[in-house]
Amino acid sequence: MPILVGCLALATPRFAIALVFLFSDYLGRAYETTLWPVLGFFFMPLTTLSYAFAINNHGSVDGMHLVLVVVTVLLDLGLVGAGSKTRWRD
Repeated sequence: MPILVGCLALATPRFAIALVFLFSDYLGRAYETTLWPVLGFFFMPLTTLSYAFAINNHGSVDGMHLVLVVVTVLLDLGLVGAGSKTRWRD
């Protein structure tokens, strides 16, 4: 089941966050308040999921988990930049 959610997260990260939030306490264990997951839902969904993965599996963000979080930050920023670039391409 976690592999299915991971594949779903790459295709539709906001839907995956909603499913994880509704059916588990995965985000609640990673974040102390609900403010950060809500902001992450709107602005950086892949980073929100990868940070929760790092905290739940390792307890901190270091080593390979840090690399994962940095890569997802770059992916999120690339997705935002690509959306604005294609919108102005008339």
